[in-house]
Amino acid sequence: MTHEGDASDPSDPSVPSDRTEAEGGLDEFLRLLGHAARRPEAGGALDAVTGWLRRRFGVEVALIGPSGAVERATSGFPEEVLTPLGPALGRLAAGEVASVAGRQGAFRILMEAVGTAPRPVLVVAGTRALTPRARSRVSHAGSVIAALDRARGAGQVSLAYHGKAHQVRLAVFMALMAGDVMLARRITAGAVPRLLDAEGLRVWLLRCAPEERDRIAQAYQDPSGYHGRGLMVRCPVYGGHLICLTPQDEGEGADRRGLPGLLRGLVAERERYLLGASRPHTLAATEQAYQQATHALAAARHHQGRVAVFQGEASLAEILPREAVRGWAEGLLRPLAPAPELTVSITRLALQFPRSGVARLLGVSRNTVAQHLGRAGQALGLDLGEVSTRAVVALALSVTGPAPGRPGERAGAGLGPALGGEAAGTWAAGFLRPLERHGHRLDPRATLSAWIESNADAQRTARRLGISRNTVTAHLATAQRLLDRDLLTGGSGVYDLVHALHITGRIAPPPGLR
Repeated sequence: MTHEGDASDPSDPSVPSDRTEAEGGLDEFLRLLGHAARRPEAGGALDAVTGWLRRRFGVEVALIGPSGAVERATSGFPEEVLTPLGPALGRLAAGEVASVAGRQGAFRILMEAVGTAPRPVLVVAGTRALTPRARSRVSHAGSVIAALDRARGAGQVSLAYHGKAHQVRLAVFMALMAGDVMLARRITAGAVPRLLDAEGLRVWLLRCAPEERDRIAQAYQDPSGYHGRGLMVRCPVYGGHLICLTPQDEGEGADRRGLPGLLRGLVAERERYLLGASRPHTLAATEQAYQQATHALAAARHHQGRVAVFQGEASLAEILPREAVRGWAEGLLRPLAPAPELTVSITRLALQFPRSGVARLLGVSRNTVAQHLGRAGQALGLDLGEVSTRAVVALALSVTGPAPGRPGERAGAGLGPALGGEAAGTWAAGFLRPLERHGHRLDPRATLSAWIESNADAQRTARRLGISRNTVTAHLATAQRLLDRDLLTGGSGVYDLVHALHITGRIAPPPGLR
């Protein structure tokens, strides 16, 4: 490469006069900077600046990274000139020199170091020499590119931070869902969220557009990566759900501050938003709180302000005397004891969430989920494709906690005595009582019984009852509202319905109870 001095020869006819450079070009450049400032993390800002240099001065431009790779380049940049420029580029990137000018074949080359070492290098190639003013503007453009590059790096770091903070919050939530509060504390590596010091919590579910969840969570995230005394977690299963955990005393009564007040305000401002909240629970009972929030969310559309707090009956698992039924549950689940831990985890999750959601949550394929469910069903000798069977297995898992029964344990009494007792009978009658308040000619309890016996298939239910599918769907929607249970997405609401119908004699005992 032939090196030149910094000054251009004004007598050279190939050098354009400064008078040919209209001042309007600066206005265009400032507009570009305004757009870049709004999105500093976007690579398009760098492309805009290099494109401006090309249009303004008739040159081709490339941004060469510290490693020598081309990071950005205009479409006509002659990359063949870079090989002989290698040594000079290395010195510029290392901070040994600030700029180099010269010739390379038919091209006049200007190289400007960008930022601090190790640093990118701006390479400008043209067939004519640049005027002093043009060179000055190229140098200023290099400074702008350095600022944009730093802003882009900061933006990428910020995005990575928000991503990691979300992963920590999700891990804390999943540990609480498993009932392991100490694990939730250990996950945070000493930066324990204040939520974990609360006496109890509520779970709030905000339904919004999937793309708005990150914006909401980041807008109210504090420097610690949490949300004051609470946590916001993007639901890994349902795309439109933002999960919010708050201390049980936050936002109580007339005090609508904190996350609960924020969430209520968002719903009030946006008509398509819905909000469901649980009753207070202990930290170890986060799973029950989450289930209540899903039921409340399903009913929120019919509540004033599109906000609902769970008012329904407790689940059957909460009212049964645990020690009296634990032996039954351990005996039912004992065949799962030799199974891999992943099989048990997938089975537990698939009883609450769609298989596609479980696959996303665990980072496996739907086929893998199906295979593990098949192994679990085969080990138990039960058909997990039947909703009434899933209700029984889910009840057993709720009673035993995270681990199924271990080999060698003595099976306790069956579930029959407990389900035939006064507590279960009172619960089932109270659970179904709201269905007496209905405006349909056909009793919704008859529809619900037929629906469960038809494996929660609306079309089969319609044929069985001799009514239309739309009528079945209307009865389900009415029952969902009256029972304060989510019946249309599966899970614990449907399982409680199975048990209530069985206890009151409206359906036969499900497999596993016979």
